[in-house]
Amino acid sequence: MPHIITPAPPDWDRFVGQQRRAHVLQQSAWGTLKQAYGWDVERVALSDQGQIIAGAQILYRRLPFGLGWMAYLAMGPLAQRADPEIERALWQAVHQTARRKGAAFLKWEPGIYGADEAHPDPVALGFHISQQTVQPPRTVMIDLAGDEEAMMARMNQGTRRKIRQSQKNGIRYFEAQPADVARFTRMMETTGTRNEFGVHEAGYYERAYELFVPAGDAALILAEHEGDDLAGIMVFAKGTTAWYLYGASANVKRNLMAAYGVQWAAIQWAKQRGCQQYDMWGIPDEDEATLEAQFEQRSDGLWGVYGFKRGWGGQVVRSLGAWDTVYNPVIYGAYRLALRWRERRGTE
Repeated sequence: MPHIITPAPPDWDRFVGQQRRAHVLQQSAWGTLKQAYGWDVERVALSDQGQIIAGAQILYRRLPFGLGWMAYLAMGPLAQRADPEIERALWQAVHQTARRKGAAFLKWEPGIYGADEAHPDPVALGFHISQQTVQPPRTVMIDLAGDEEAMMARMNQGTRRKIRQSQKNGIRYFEAQPADVARFTRMMETTGTRNEFGVHEAGYYERAYELFVPAGDAALILAEHEGDDLAGIMVFAKGTTAWYLYGASANVKRNLMAAYGVQWAAIQWAKQRGCQQYDMWGIPDEDEATLEAQFEQRSDGLWGVYGFKRGWGGQVVRSLGAWDTVYNPVIYGAYRLALRWRERRGTE
């Protein structure tokens, strides 16, 4: 009979890497990264004959106004096989763990499921839909099948032209070493200021590099030209998927199209690593017809990046979104009121 364990990080990561739905947000290193920035982390798993057969990494964040904890389960849980009894036992362990922590509710973002995968039924599992997401629910997913010419053929003409232009200007694209991370963080600050969106402090990207790049689960790829830093991407990979989580570009020499060249270098890195798909990570949560109708007029929020991401020949896909299950209705109700109050303040 399977029994509940708290897996050690190496054992957990070995299990995650073996799963079809392996995800960077379920790696122990992601929990370690988030612990440095206000989150707590726990991992719970089912073990059978010394082998992990299912499990989940749960993050915890303190709610505003001293309302307690939110438990957060992203891109999981993971299981070796579909089995209703294992699923039931795992969810029971997840809820017990979250309640023991004192969580008022659990927010679950199951992630993206392929057309040939059985989707979980959140309602049957006791969840209700939530409009408050942590990760962007909609993205562009690039198929990495075929050679470079085949991948380029799926892109639009403008993106192909800009990639080729980025390769004719003497730009050097390279995988960064630890001493280069500060160059990326400076560009992140520039990008955030220019595009009016929030970025993490420099230490966040430095810690992400330390946790993921030496382990082979990420790369920081930079572009420079005649001593000027032009663009950079931090790309992560686990299993058959790569994720473009962080990208930056400088204000100088933007006509050289280094942002396209460095993205193409990141896609090539993912392809060489054996990934089958490349997740562009985050576009406006609208249907494709609305995206295509409005992207040239809008630049707010994620609209500013959709015009860039749409040209890479990917498919617009949506995750199952965010779902909540409530352990403490009083605190959860206060949390919802606090969110509505913040939203009203933001629109005034």
